Amino acid sequence: MTISLTERDVAWIIEQVIKNVEQAAGTHNGHVSPVKTASEATIGKTESSTGAPLFVSVAEAVSAAHKAQQEYTANFKIEDRNNIIASIREAAKREAETIAEMIFEETGLGRKEDKVAKILLAVLKTPGVEDLKTTAISGDYGLTIEEMAPFGVIGAITPVTNPAETIINNAISMLAAGNSVVFNVHPSSVKCCSYVVRLLDSAIRQGGGPANLITMIENPTIDTLNEIASDPKVNLLVGTGGAGLVRALLRSGKKTIGAGAGNPPVVVDETADIEHAAKSIIEGAAFDNNILCIAEKEVFAVQAIADELIYHMLQNGAYMLGRQELAKVMDLTLTADEKSGAASCSGKREIEYHVKKEWIGKSAESILNAIGVKKDNIKILLCEVDFSHPYVQLEQMMPVLPIVRCTDVDEAITMAVRAEQGNQHTASIFSRDVVNMTRFAKAINTTLFVKNAPTLAGVGYKGEGSTTFTIAGPTGEGVTSAKTFTRVRRCTLAEGGFRII
Repeated sequence: MTISLTERDVAWIIEQVIKNVEQAAGTHNGHVSPVKTASEATIGKTESSTGAPLFVSVAEAVSAAHKAQQEYTANFKIEDRNNIIASIREAAKREAETIAEMIFEETGLGRKEDKVAKILLAVLKTPGVEDLKTTAISGDYGLTIEEMAPFGVIGAITPVTNPAETIINNAISMLAAGNSVVFNVHPSSVKCCSYVVRLLDSAIRQGGGPANLITMIENPTIDTLNEIASDPKVNLLVGTGGAGLVRALLRSGKKTIGAGAGNPPVVVDETADIEHAAKSIIEGAAFDNNILCIAEKEVFAVQAIADELIYHMLQNGAYMLGRQELAKVMDLTLTADEKSGAASCSGKREIEYHVKKEWIGKSAESILNAIGVKKDNIKILLCEVDFSHPYVQLEQMMPVLPIVRCTDVDEAITMAVRAEQGNQHTASIFSRDVVNMTRFAKAINTTLFVKNAPTLAGVGYKGEGSTTFTIAGPTGEGVTSAKTFTRVRRCTLAEGGFRII
């Protein structure tokens, strides 16, 4: 039997085959298939040759992103970028609970409900193309326009603490600015990040954009990071993580935007609304079990109000560790190493403490259970300590909050500045005294400075302003957004350009 096929028939068959392939890979018509639980979600390995956003080879991932970015800048208008960003927002918002569950299941860090809140914060409050402003200067000698132009291909490194949130936030900002991006994610968050990158790539294509504006390395390592940093097609490096990561990227010699560590102090003076301060500090410090770099890490309370502050904290979900309990928690969550070098005058060597990774992001109740204390509905563990205590000096990322009593606000500010250790990241104060607030802000000079609210307000959570998950203190860009990932292009039309021939 002979079958005669028209061109229309052939086109229909091809379309059905493509749909079947997409469905087998977990997508259909730009939508990721519903996932009941994170363990049931199938990411699936996709070969580079399919053009999907996950690549084994760094060279292929960069090349695909480079090709997509060239097409993006040549053929897509600002309005097109708007449509693409809207599609990304819709997809990420729709899948927020699934993504949060996947993050929690894979990383074991934080609280699922808080991860949903972080994802929605990235979706709803990351600025898009509206962040880009063109300026014009006109006069007797012609017209000059300064516009925000893309860098090209960006190599982005993301942390395990905010893996998918950072990808969503970075993708919106970087694509709004006209770039493409290659992600080298933290190895402990590969599954959830793969899911999100594929989700966003599908959303971009559904929004009318080219494939591979965002790509990801399937098996990220320090070696793949170095390959991305050295690839000549990568024009800008963006790292969200610790100080070591930022230093490594800066050594590449390329333009680098680095978001490093933070150890945010809180000052509470005698003029503050103490009950409000207690509730706010607990809300911020307990959020996602304190894994955010902006979260309150240590409190410096003026002696006159310290007892009242602690009382209200205990009424709002805090538990005060006794001396023996504190010793047990320290033994559980910290490692102690003797520093090399000469001993002190007393003959004792100085001890250097590190947080045990297995306790980062774990709940206050699980820490208490591990030391034999059974308590329910505990959000944060308090401990009264002196300034030199390791919980004050470390960015410990656990729901353990040290409180240091200070003689007055002057001592509190001095200690807080020292504890922040020059990270220039985040700090906060609770006070009704404008002079005290201003003095502390100038002394500590952090990117985020929050007054009378949880530090989360500094990134738009129950506060005004935009959000970011890449707070570039070390390299000076501060709160990043679309305009951060652009370079100024000056276009000048001189007087002779207006001559009519």
